Amino acid sequence: MSKPGSMFLFYFSITLAVASSALYHFVAKSTPSNVNFSVSLLVTYAAAFAATLLTFIFFPLENGLAAEFKKLNWASVGLSLAIVGIEFGFLLTYRSGWNLGIAAVFVNVVASLILLPVAVFVFKDRVSWVNIAGIFVCLAGLLMLNWKR
Repeated sequence: MSKPGSMFLFYFSITLAVASSALYHFVAKSTPSNVNFSVSLLVTYAAAFAATLLTFIFFPLENGLAAEFKKLNWASVGLSLAIVGIEFGFLLTYRSGWNLGIAAVFVNVVASLILLPVAVFVFKDRVSWVNIAGIFVCLAGLLMLNWKR
């Protein structure tokens, strides 16, 4: 993080992700249960498309749209499939009666546990003993979240 402003980006980016995730779950839980999933997502993605177009104000194209398209790989299509799966999954989750806080925590912890071997073996991330202890705390937390009262 030697670039100027990188500390700002470091904190801003995680704050944006956390705030957006919290907003996402609040809005997903607030989506009317009688609306068709596809119609709901169609409006969601149309609004997201418009919002994405506005980001060109902050991140203008330097070499044109065609040059940027040439840089893409399979990840953009994979990300779209993941996003649609997340959207449908959470809409179904909340419609089936999951609690707002528990569903979000459960999904994020389980997804993180699934991603751990990918992080280590594919991306060569390092895991410390403190991280491993944190994993056990997360597992204990999952048990506590699902404990029958």
